[in-house]
Amino acid sequence: MKLQKRITEQRVRRRHHVRNRVRASGRLRLSVFRSQRNISAQIIDDKTGQTLVSASSLEKELGGVGSAHGNVEAAQKIGKALGERAIKAGIQEVAFDRGSRKFHGRVAAVANAVREAGIKV
Repeated sequence: MKLQKRITEQRVRRRHHVRNRVRASGRLRLSVFRSQRNISAQIIDDKTGQTLVSASSLEKELGGVGSAHGNVEAAQKIGKALGERAIKAGIQEVAFDRGSRKFHGRVAAVANAVREAGIKV
């Protein structure tokens, strides 16, 4: 039980640390959420509290509902689609909010795909 509590506390501390650094930058925030089956990302304007652009593996053109779409290939698709949508919306640079997750695997794949699409992360 102590181990689980410590892991949870580390996750909360990491999330707050990352969120505070992102908000201090003054940029729009690229937030990534991942579950075991799906992954989603959105660009948020913290000043107005609105989501400007989003992409999810639950969308029909990006995978749809059904089997697991939470792998690295799906994360790359999500990042590419989000980058293209952001460029259409006139967004040039964002701050990457990885939440309590480490920059590894699917989370890193989203960030790299957004960079390849032409957004400065």
